[in-house]
Amino acid sequence: MRRALTRRAAAAATVLALLLTGCSSADDGRDADGTIRLRFQSLAWQKESVDANKQLVEEWNAAHPGVQVDYVQGSWDNVHDQLLTSFEGGEAPDIIHDASDDLADFAYGGYLTDLRPLLPERLKADIPEQSWRTTTFDGGVYGVPFLQEPRVLIANTKLLKASGVRIPTPERPWSWAEFRQVSKELTGTGRYGVAWPLKEPVSVTLNLGLSGGGQLFHRDPDGKAELRFEEGDRVVAGTIRDQVNSDRSAARTALGMGGSDALPGFFGGRYAMLPLGFAYRQQIVEQAPEGFAWTVLPAPAGSGGLTQGVSPQTLSVAEDSPHKQEAVAFIDFLLRPPNMVRLARGDWMLPTGTTALAHPSLHTADHGWATGTALAQHLRPAPAQTVRGYPEWKDKVATPALQGFYSGAITTDELRKRLVDDGNRVLARYQRRWRESNRR
Repeated sequence: MRRALTRRAAAAATVLALLLTGCSSADDGRDADGTIRLRFQSLAWQKESVDANKQLVEEWNAAHPGVQVDYVQGSWDNVHDQLLTSFEGGEAPDIIHDASDDLADFAYGGYLTDLRPLLPERLKADIPEQSWRTTTFDGGVYGVPFLQEPRVLIANTKLLKASGVRIPTPERPWSWAEFRQVSKELTGTGRYGVAWPLKEPVSVTLNLGLSGGGQLFHRDPDGKAELRFEEGDRVVAGTIRDQVNSDRSAARTALGMGGSDALPGFFGGRYAMLPLGFAYRQQIVEQAPEGFAWTVLPAPAGSGGLTQGVSPQTLSVAEDSPHKQEAVAFIDFLLRPPNMVRLARGDWMLPTGTTALAHPSLHTADHGWATGTALAQHLRPAPAQTVRGYPEWKDKVATPALQGFYSGAITTDELRKRLVDDGNRVLARYQRRWRESNRR
């Protein structure tokens, strides 16, 4: 908040200077005719999603001549650094599209508006409490979670049926042990039962880890975060490592791939199954060779059932925006149930809103929509959702440690040591800074 106050003071000084020199200023976000102008930075990238967002902006503008929204195209590739630069420079868009796991530092840093007094009751009531928890920091709500995706198994239908294995459903999913056995049965000459594209291994491991009873991040009664590697944390990570190094049922070369990189091997029959985010279905529809049959299966379940962690896509309002109420009104329009369905279908993801989630088009067997929708009730905030220091822990500690573990280069004890011992030192530094900042 201190930074926000400093920026506002600087902005006020700039406005005063401009007035004194006889210049006009657009700092109040209005055109010369008094029209309020808002900038909405969207990270939509798939054509259907971009089209849906732009169409909704046009519909808003047609119905609200006094409050016009300018669509600004952003990119997931560099959104954190780009937003940080924009915030520091006083050039942040009014309405910000991001993911909930990227909001913590912005929220604690005073860059985002606490939306609690601005959100309409309709929107607050339509989104479940577990989704709101993904954007709640230190008691404030700094974003509206609106799209999310479970991780699922995309399987080659022909290979799956030929193997004779039991086909899992959301009501009767595979256990992690059964999944490991099925992967062995689907493995054959020139073919692996599964490929884990783990170029970015941390969120996959943490989010699926909840199904095995793992959590890794824990909080004491005072809210202090602490890392612990317990028995439940071994389930998913241990399964992946065993598949690669002991069973040889998972392709070692896939560990360094992103999800898109693994698709050619999947289409070519080299991999029978791919654990991917729900939205990858769009790429599969576009890229699969003619006649290729695929199906969507739920991810395996453990002691935590089908529970998964997610980091929903979010819409926030910049603290420096001079028209916060109008910005939230636009968000409310964008997330009305019919519009949320349009955004969800455009991004091939699930809406967080309960009304939108009930839409019949999201419950068909076509392209696995029904399987994904059935998993929505099991989605929970990602374990590290609101932990300060998580990005540094992820990049500097957890990513190399998990890559080493999955490749077989380090043992479980060494993995635990790095994730917990090294990780807690990172978290302690951030939490110490936060306490000192609060005392000031």
